[in-house]
Parts: sequence; structure tokens; C-alpha cells
Amino acid sequence: MEDFDFYKKNSKKNTKQGQRLTEKVSNGSLSSIGERVLLKDPHSNVKRDKNTVDKRSFEKVYNATNRLQKKSTIVNGSRGKLKVGTSTKGRYPQLSEELELDEKWFPLLDYLSTFGLKESHFIQIYERRMASLQINVASAQERLEFLLSVGVKHKDIRKIIMRQPQILEYTVENNLKSHVGFLVDLGVPHSRIGHIISAAPSLFSYSVEQSLKPTVRYLVEEVGIKTSDVSKVVQLSPQILVQRLDNSWSTRYGFLSKELGASKDSIVKMVRKHPQLLHYSIEDGILPRINFLRSIGMCNSEVLKVLTSLTQVLSLSLEDNLKPKYLYLVNDLKNEVQSLTKYPTYLSLSLDQRIRPRHRFLVSLKKAPKGPFPLSSFVPTDECFCQQWAKTSLDKYLAFRQNLLLKDFAKKYERR
Repeated sequence: MEDFDFYKKNSKKNTKQGQRLTEKVSNGSLSSIGERVLLKDPHSNVKRDKNTVDKRSFEKVYNATNRLQKKSTIVNGSRGKLKVGTSTKGRYPQLSEELELDEKWFPLLDYLSTFGLKESHFIQIYERRMASLQINVASAQERLEFLLSVGVKHKDIRKIIMRQPQILEYTVENNLKSHVGFLVDLGVPHSRIGHIISAAPSLFSYSVEQSLKPTVRYLVEEVGIKTSDVSKVVQLSPQILVQRLDNSWSTRYGFLSKELGASKDSIVKMVRKHPQLLHYSIEDGILPRINFLRSIGMCNSEVLKVLTSLTQVLSLSLEDNLKPKYLYLVNDLKNEVQSLTKYPTYLSLSLDQRIRPRHRFLVSLKKAPKGPFPLSSFVPTDECFCQQWAKTSLDKYLAFRQNLLLKDFAKKYERR
């Protein structure tokens, strides 16, 4: 990590030379030289007067000033702290107000700004991990370019840095490469590496040997995930690599086996399909959705069948998703609730974008079957639906759906 203090330990001779240079600055003969001067050296054992500046350090300031081609003010702080000149305030005004901003941070800040980070982001990073803003720009560029090279999207870099600013400090050779290699060894396709990093950047803070590999062993040996399925599970929920699996697995396994009489094979199947299950709260997430399915007339075995087939039901909103779909199922489609055990996929489909438009389109064409509306008509793609059920062109259906969506939007707007 690059040291951003201007001064190092100096001899008494250099200290005296610094005093003479400071006197020239005070007299105005060097008033245009040097953009900023630190008046206190936290790393030096030499006790200095507040107005003491050593020659070598002054030359650094002079050279930095020539490179940046700026003019500023040298101001003595009451406690020897850095005071920021007018040109600095103009460049990063918010940072200058809230932090003791060092101009040696500028190249790094400028580079990070190309990923969409603003002054407010830098302040948050500073408060969480000041060291992440004290590395040199070349190191940061090497590390972020490596992430981009393995598939991380440019637009995701900002999110990654905000969630895990330490990633700017992790070296390519000693950290980043080994963790990417670990994911590749699991069988994660190269095209999905970037997705996993973006979803769980904190994985770089965990030891491959001491943490990540033991987590995978637990998934296989204790949970019961097949080795061939580990890659799929990690891709579906990258956070599983950085989670305390022993507690989350045992509590959810115990709850589902007791509440629904679920076998271990059924629960393992749920985890394999939807590993986010291990993140969900039992009290606030899993149990309320089980109780909802019970409330609409399902027995425990039917609830278990739905959850085993479509575990993501546990992630759906009760008020905005499950309840409206159930009401449409029984009131408009004239179906019994038990039909969901045969077509649980119905619960995962969009009511506005798929279920209602297809139903009403067939009704408008007078091609809707009598009796309960077939839920199987919601499963195929739009093109197959038009060929198999509507017997009309895709364009005609898309135009109908668009018009229906506009009408529904207008009704919602009127209610407001």
C-alpha cells in the first residue's frame, strides 16, 4: 500500500533547512510554490515546530504542484492538520468539507469515478474502510481490470466496491486469482464467474482452504448435495459460500421435517432447486407462506408437493403475488385450489404479463374451453401459445396484451 504522508524521518540538518524554506514561504518569496504542506509528521521521531518543513518534502510538494499545474494556499492548522486549498475544494467540494483530503488520492478518485462512484460514495468508503482509498491507482487499476477480465460487468464495479471496498486492497496474485480458480474448480462456467463475484464480493475475504472449501464439503457431506450439483447451487445462490451453513441448514431441516413431515430427500431437493431457502427467515418468510397455502385449502402433503416442485414460492410476496393469483385462479379461471399441485408453475408466472392476457385473449376469440380454464395454456412461450391455443398470429396477441396493459394502468392511475 502506498504511503500518502509527504514526510519521512529526517536528520536535524534537513530540519534546519526546512525551517529556512518555511521562513521564505512566510515572507512571501515562495508563496506561489507548493499546493499543500503537511505540518505534522505522524511517522517521524523528530519533534518539529508547527512551521517546520524539511527540504526533501518541500521538493515533493513543488514537483507535485508543477505536475498538477494548480495554485493553492498554504495554511497552518491549529493542530498541524492539512488544510485544503481553493483548487482542491473546487475539484471535490463535498470531500474537502468532510475529510482531510490528500491530493495524492486524486488519481485513484478520478479512476474510480469512471465506474460511476460519486463524492458521497467516497465518503461512505472512507468511513467504512479508509485504507481502501490509500492505495495507488496503478494497483487499483490492475485489480479492477482483472475482475473485468473474468466477466464482471463494468456497471457492477461500483456496487462491488461499495459492498466490499477491501477488494481494492486484494492483490491479483495472492487473492483474486486463487478465488477465481476455486470457482472454476467447482465447475462454474467462465461465463458465470462475473455474476458470482458481483453477487457475493465478500467471498474474497474468506480463505479458500480454511473457509470456502470446508463450506463446499459441508454441502456435500452434511446437507446431501451431490458433488455434480454444487456448481449449480453456487450459481443460483453465491451467498451460500459465505454463510454459516451448519446453523441455517439444521434449523430449516428441523422445521420443515416437523412442520410438514418432509423427508430429508425432499428438503435436499428444495435446497438444490432454490438454495436461497437457507437464507429465509422461518418466522417471517417460510411459515407465513406455508400457512397461506393451508388457508386456501391445501393439506400438508399438498403444501409439501408444491414447495418441492416450486420452492421459489417461499420468495414470493403474499399480498402482491400469491393472494392475487389465487383469487384470479378461483374467481376468473374457475379452478380448484388442488389444480396448483399439478401446475405449481402457475404461481411463478406474471399475473399481468401472462396469466390475465392469455385468458382474456382466448375469451375474446371465443376459444376459451368450457369449465375450468386449463392452466397448461400458461406454460408454453407466447409463440407456442398462439399456435397451439389461439390459432392466430403472435403479433395479434402482443397487440391485445399491450392494449390490455394500458387499460389496466389507466384504471390504477384513476384510483389514485
